[in-house]
Amino acid sequence: MDVKKNGDVSFWYADIGGVPGYRPPLQGDIVADVCIVGAGYTGLWTAYYLKQAAPHLNIVVIEKEFAGFGASGRNGGWLSGGFSWSREKYEEATSRAAVIAMQAAKTGTVNEVMSVAEAEGIDADIRRTDELLVATNEAQEQRAKAMYAHARSWALTDERVGYIDAAEMRRRIAVHNARGAFVIKKVARIQPAKLVQGLARAVERLGIPIYEQTSGKVATNRGVVRAEKIVRATEGFTAGIAGHERLWLALNSAIVVTEPLSDKLWSEIGWDGYEVLGDAAHTYCYAQRTREGRIAMGGRGVPYRFGSKTDVRGVTQQATIDKLHKILTTLLPQTKGLKLDHAWRGTLGVPRDWCTTVGFDRQTGIGWAGGYVGLGVSTSNLSGRTLRDLLLGNDTELTRLPWVNRTVRKWEPEPLRWLGVHSMYQLYRIADEREAKGLPRTSRLAALADRITGH
Repeated sequence: MDVKKNGDVSFWYADIGGVPGYRPPLQGDIVADVCIVGAGYTGLWTAYYLKQAAPHLNIVVIEKEFAGFGASGRNGGWLSGGFSWSREKYEEATSRAAVIAMQAAKTGTVNEVMSVAEAEGIDADIRRTDELLVATNEAQEQRAKAMYAHARSWALTDERVGYIDAAEMRRRIAVHNARGAFVIKKVARIQPAKLVQGLARAVERLGIPIYEQTSGKVATNRGVVRAEKIVRATEGFTAGIAGHERLWLALNSAIVVTEPLSDKLWSEIGWDGYEVLGDAAHTYCYAQRTREGRIAMGGRGVPYRFGSKTDVRGVTQQATIDKLHKILTTLLPQTKGLKLDHAWRGTLGVPRDWCTTVGFDRQTGIGWAGGYVGLGVSTSNLSGRTLRDLLLGNDTELTRLPWVNRTVRKWEPEPLRWLGVHSMYQLYRIADEREAKGLPRTSRLAALADRITGH
């Protein structure tokens, strides 16, 4: 399938007039109380909350490209407040009550982001809606129902989660062969670039400089930043920092966006509630109906590049574009005649146990957050508030949550890392094919894939 534009960071920037111009770089050596490395959601939220809590602090943000260049300006636009399916891993080191408290904190990020956006005048196309994880075969249906049961077992009520049958799913969105869907309520759809650009401007209004085109940690190519405390907010690009190559795996995800749909086509599809849409496949997808009536469809594509290499300004492979187009037209055959206007990809960070972390080492003065495994839009907000408290030395409910200062073993060296990740997704692909052909239960190959990589 041909696409009009491939890369150029993302469609979200094309939607707002193009990639922004660069802010001035660092001009020589400076001294600061706190230096934040990375001007994506994590770094900007941290700067925002820290300056509000401690206006006297001299805070600077340095960024290799421009604010929102990474996943913050390329993601699927799900403000979900979601929790990875690894609650039990957090529970092993803490308690059930602590994990439920963390779950509640993550759920609360949806309201928090919306509140800040309103207060700061950030128009990010934020729309309250539901998240639908649709099942299109028997095995997927079993998994979707299991997801609902699992969520309920962790004290999530019907105010937050639900399950709908095939008829209700098709009433909402006319997905082909829909058998039902797991529903997460009170989430939101956003336009990612609008949110990160608005947040950067809010940070600057607080008096915090953002130095772009400035690479490095504190010894940069533009000068030296001397700071008592440093925050590493580099998420999917962390593997590119010397000494951190095996800390978080740089996993790729790609998105295609269609031309605007006609009113007639929307009447056939539905989607009047602007729900964010995913599926219960192992190689899952994620989608949204955009403000101007397009469909953005995302998925893994080529999941990992040898040595955790990242892309060149979002350019993705033709094979990935074709794969995402097939997913779109399989779920929504009504879209087969649509053209694709834009394709791009980005990188997200994945810890060895697939569990997000935030922390601060008082001895070194270094803080960090990331490993969001695709849930960064909402989790980064919680990271910013948690890092605020950690950097200020405050003992709060946030600093006592089980993800704080959590450490796990590193990923294996290459080529084992490459082999493991690609084996996992090959097994997932085969498992999905077998289930689509009628296997009435989750394929054992998927369980094997999870064991290989600790997913």
